[in-house]
Amino acid sequence: MSERGTSAARIALACVCCSALLLALVAVRAAAAAAPPEAPLADAAKRADWAAVRTLLQQGADVDARQGDGSTALHWASYRNNGKIAALLIGAGADVDAANDLGVTALWAACENGSADMVETLLAAGADPNTPLPFGETPLMTAARSGNADVVGRLLAAGADVDTATEAGAYGEQTALMWAVAQQHPAVVDVLLAHGADVYARSTTFTETVKTISTYANYGLQCVPRDECYITEVRSGGFTPLLFAARVGDLASARLLLAAGADVNEATPDGSSALAVAALSGNGAVGALLLEHGADPNAAGGGYAPLHAAILQRDPDLSEALLAAGADPDARVSASTRYTRDSADFFFPPWYVGAPAFWLAARHREAGIMRLLARHGADPHATHDPQYWTRDRGTAAGRMWVEEGETTALMAAVGLGGRDPLWAVDHRARVGEATELGLGPDRAATQAATLAAVRVAVELGVDVDAANARGRTAVSAARINGFDEVAAFLVEHGARR
Repeated sequence: MSERGTSAARIALACVCCSALLLALVAVRAAAAAAPPEAPLADAAKRADWAAVRTLLQQGADVDARQGDGSTALHWASYRNNGKIAALLIGAGADVDAANDLGVTALWAACENGSADMVETLLAAGADPNTPLPFGETPLMTAARSGNADVVGRLLAAGADVDTATEAGAYGEQTALMWAVAQQHPAVVDVLLAHGADVYARSTTFTETVKTISTYANYGLQCVPRDECYITEVRSGGFTPLLFAARVGDLASARLLLAAGADVNEATPDGSSALAVAALSGNGAVGALLLEHGADPNAAGGGYAPLHAAILQRDPDLSEALLAAGADPDARVSASTRYTRDSADFFFPPWYVGAPAFWLAARHREAGIMRLLARHGADPHATHDPQYWTRDRGTAAGRMWVEEGETTALMAAVGLGGRDPLWAVDHRARVGEATELGLGPDRAATQAATLAAVRVAVELGVDVDAANARGRTAVSAARINGFDEVAAFLVEHGARR
């Protein structure tokens, strides 16, 4: 080999060696970066190996060494509610305010556990009761949600801010008082109110896009404009503690809030009053309490009156209380509400807009409430003209605008007056029992409920032969739905068609 060739070979070999060395260094550094930090003390505490924790402390282990997520031994001692180990760690100099990568401190973990002793240990060691998580959740909020009034009291005594709220944004600006009410912890509510918690605080109001009818029902529709598929924007949030109590049915907390000065007629941003929220949520006891404190029985800013909601929830007791308090027995629904997929929540679909209370009770086959309304002066002859978009594969657009025309309460009782003629009968029970999707109502129970409602309407003189704009009558609808007993009853009472 020539001298030039030998030199070139040496240079090439040197380059290869340098490259290999560089690659090795890079690999070592990458491995070091990927390896989790050494935190034997925290690891032992995570395993609840308390003997190892004591041994490591005696050997001088770093008391604040962090695991990969930033957790320390004190985090784990608090999480596992081991007060003796926590005291040992604190005595060894543990940082009581150390936060992991999610912002969680040992105090926050103790509050989540509802451990009064651990909270006291940490507070006595100087833990900050106001250190929040990244989105503003404080130890006080966590304690309020967990439900230990003693823990809440200790935090407040240590200087926790009673009215700190989470960050603004969807479902934001919530306070400890709201969390306590939402989780139905009246003892915690009592403590917070005693420390001056703001009963008028509101969560963030925001706009969201929702549907007002089932997604399944709109499958295949070409929606231009969007409202033909009933997609709309609504104002959500804006809940006060009393509105939370109305929604979850926390009667005891509602009493405390009203005694503390909460406005009994508070409403959500969309106009739904606390009474309407309680009624629509099926919380008749809270609704009755609000009425006792002077709530307006006719407040219908959300598009429906409390009476309409009580009818949907099949609550004769609240219906009677509302009527006794002056609710309009002929009030009509003025707007539809959001649809919640696969939920037991009731809602007001677009074809209910304009429906009077008696008609609505008939549509839901609530014979008892129909009689109750009639006794309080409701007009059983009041009609409703349902109008709505529906699917029609026979048209180019795949949709059709329907105007059913004047529909009587009797016709509504057999399923006329909107889509899904049988849905209203036992929707809540079917969803609540997790019945297989697509399974229809119990037809025997449906026919029995229908017949009971039809009897009331006929007794009150509703025309048995009235027809809508499409020529449908109560008896024809009964036959279409397979309700032979109902059809026979109508014929016996003079129906001709």
